[in-house]
Amino acid sequence: MNVVYLSPHFPLHYHRFCQSLKQAGATVLGIGDADHSQLPPEVVDSLTEYYRVQNMHDIDAITRACGFFTHKYGKLDRFESLNEYWLDTEARIRDDFNMFGVRSRQIDDYRRKSRMKAKFRLANVPTARGRLVRTIEDARALVAKTGFPVVAKPDAGVGALGTYRLDDEQDLIRFFRSKPVVDYILEEFISGTIFSYDGLTDRNGHPVFTTAHTFSQGIMETVNEGRHISYHSLREIPTTLETHGLRCLRSFNVRERFFHIEFFQTADGTFVGLEVNMRPPGGFTTDMFNYACNIDIYRTWAQVLVNGNVDLDYSRKYHCCYASRKNNLFYRYSHEEILSRYKKFIVQVAAVPGVFSSALGDIGYIFRSEHIEDIDTITQTIHETDDRQE
Repeated sequence: MNVVYLSPHFPLHYHRFCQSLKQAGATVLGIGDADHSQLPPEVVDSLTEYYRVQNMHDIDAITRACGFFTHKYGKLDRFESLNEYWLDTEARIRDDFNMFGVRSRQIDDYRRKSRMKAKFRLANVPTARGRLVRTIEDARALVAKTGFPVVAKPDAGVGALGTYRLDDEQDLIRFFRSKPVVDYILEEFISGTIFSYDGLTDRNGHPVFTTAHTFSQGIMETVNEGRHISYHSLREIPTTLETHGLRCLRSFNVRERFFHIEFFQTADGTFVGLEVNMRPPGGFTTDMFNYACNIDIYRTWAQVLVNGNVDLDYSRKYHCCYASRKNNLFYRYSHEEILSRYKKFIVQVAAVPGVFSSALGDIGYIFRSEHIEDIDTITQTIHETDDRQE
């Protein structure tokens, strides 16, 4: 099997996907904009060959790279990046080279939040009221039904970039005065706790691995308000969350892909569909899969690609948590004190690349325990601040 992997050097720990593909017997062909001499050794070792392009947004250059690989290695079987940013590029290359996977005709279902709402409804999953708004009159018509606050987000955005909470008419006016020239969706603000249904499906769409996480707050609040964040896995998936998640997998026709489906749980226990991401959850969550269940999700994914499916025997033995810290905040307990006090629980300390720090903090502690009480205590201790000033 010939697999082309786009941007194998970023994020750095994703080279493990390439490494596992190579170990599974695939020919792994990387395309990126970094000079070969600048690639970390572990990335180089995970690839059969690497092709450098000057500009990752130059689709013609990427097409030429795939043409080169085709001439040298034969038909290309897969084109992957596991990165939401490159979903459109993936689909276009698959179209051109007739490869398995999400094609351009499907991409809007995975990229546009307005289309996601339609898919949620088809799956009989509740979703927030909302619509595309191109004028302030469109927005006012929606607010007349929902009231303030509302959330404005790019219809085809990535993460929380360009997402705003609007609390009143003045916020609405200010938003439209500076609104970027892209489609925006406006939806009612749902107050609740964020949960995600996460995992991997095989080639036929059957779940190979599933788990769930709950979050201290949304990425919008984390980014816009400069907060630190925490989220942890659940040992048991709530029944309604799992039911909604499985319906979404069928509605979105998720095949041979990771998924990260976000929900709000409201005060009355209702799960409301927020959005669907056809990629692994962000940050270091793939590592957290492994720590929570004592598995190798990188190897599992590679086996799914190469063989179509895999028989993964696992249990959710631990809650696994990520808790971040920000360099501009003062914390009661030093880094050394955290490591000393909780060394039997901490499995990884992650330095976060700058491009992700607004969402994931500057440093992340990953820890696990069979008991949720330990998770809560450690998270509280990591995040406890003091009153010192600069």
